[in-house]
Amino acid sequence: MTTLFAALAHATGTLIARTQTRHTHAGRLRFLKQIDRETPRDQDLHLIADNYATHKHPKVRAWLARHPRFKMHFTPTSSSWLNLVERFFADLTGDVIRSGSFGSVNELVRDIKACLAERNANPKPYIWRKKGAEILAKINRARKALDKAQTA
Repeated sequence: MTTLFAALAHATGTLIARTQTRHTHAGRLRFLKQIDRETPRDQDLHLIADNYATHKHPKVRAWLARHPRFKMHFTPTSSSWLNLVERFFADLTGDVIRSGSFGSVNELVRDIKACLAERNANPKPYIWRKKGAEILAKINRARKALDKAQTA
């Protein structure tokens, strides 16, 4: 088993990432410290995350309180699409994981790291193609259709 922590620099498209055997608060702290080391100290960092428990663990919160340049923003439940790093995860899944054949977890991790290195050698930022109003209108249409289906 492996897990991938990744942070996407929106403006450049570069990634800071690390693989670990488990997705724990201790791994989250190691990743935050890596981000801290690999980014300019004078930059405020806005991290968008889902509501997974490791992101809100008391030890993680305590570390974040001591590092005020880290600003956490949590996506609402079922809204991971709001986080652009999820777009990278989808690409990684399609380009590496689904198309690969791995004899071991180490082979999988090797291919993930190769993909990350290739992407960071020639980074491209993800660009939102739709306007906020278009996205909200689609959400509202979906919500109305769901409500209608539930009352039928």
